[in-house]
Amino acid sequence: MSGSGEGRLAAVRRAMAEVEVDALVLRPSPDFRFLGGRGDGFLVVTRDAFAETGDPGPLVPVSARRVGVDPEMRVRELFALAVDAELVPAGAVLAPLRLRKEPEELDAIALAARAADGALAGARELRWFGATERAMARRMHVLLLESGCEEVLDVRVSAGEHTALPAHRPTDRVINPGDALQVSVRGRWNGYCAEVARTLAVAEPPDDFEALYTVILAAQRAALGAVRQAHPAASVAAAAQTVIENSGYGRFAAAHCGRGLGLAADEPPVLSTSDPTELAPGMALCLEPAVYLPDLFGARLADVTLCTPSGPRLLTTPPPALPVLDR
Repeated sequence: MSGSGEGRLAAVRRAMAEVEVDALVLRPSPDFRFLGGRGDGFLVVTRDAFAETGDPGPLVPVSARRVGVDPEMRVRELFALAVDAELVPAGAVLAPLRLRKEPEELDAIALAARAADGALAGARELRWFGATERAMARRMHVLLLESGCEEVLDVRVSAGEHTALPAHRPTDRVINPGDALQVSVRGRWNGYCAEVARTLAVAEPPDDFEALYTVILAAQRAALGAVRQAHPAASVAAAAQTVIENSGYGRFAAAHCGRGLGLAADEPPVLSTSDPTELAPGMALCLEPAVYLPDLFGARLADVTLCTPSGPRLLTTPPPALPVLDR
């Protein structure tokens, strides 16, 4: 293990002692990769051992009373441990350590964000009229790879009434002039994730759509301005929520306005008004305010920012006024 890896391992062991966890058993997952796991077996960490293995049970001390297990472990894998100990989520140890990223982690997130940003910049050069959501999602997949993304995690395209569905997957719906359009891309570079989303209109915005977009744009700017070290995550959410509430769209807003990014595309903190997590330099955030009007349309923007000692550092190109596609 490298010097930086040894420092991380030492921090993990200190955290284990603080929460009285005697061993960690991880399978391939973000936590596994965080500790340098590279194979397809298990990673076991105790106060005296650190090893990748296909059979973790024998490496867990007989005296262990609390064992932190990976949340992605299958039931049969948990039973196979055959340990007489309390099983607790490994996140009790690892989640606080993963909140603040090291410089090389932030560099990887920046490269993933740059690739996603580049793909969406190229989207305006594509021909959208008459194409299906599914066909355009495939084209965006190629653009994301061409922009430098090492691995495409997700591409979503929704048009018209589908933009009002937060979990919508691309279909064969044809994209027509007058449609609202939502495009999001999520990719990974060197193991680290980023997502960028843009809302557009096709030829001519639907009635009241530009007004909704303006609210979302203002909400995101308010959220960005609230990213400050030592401030709670809840303050970022409150800044965005205030803009949306004042516009009259409050009951249609998404439940949160962002999340953390790292080895997983969805990490703490959750940018909701109930999250007390204190922001600190080294945290990477996806700011994503959204409003969804049932059966009409929705608008969502997603951008990547870092919390730094001097304030937020946006890693993506600031979204413009409502982009209108002309082809």
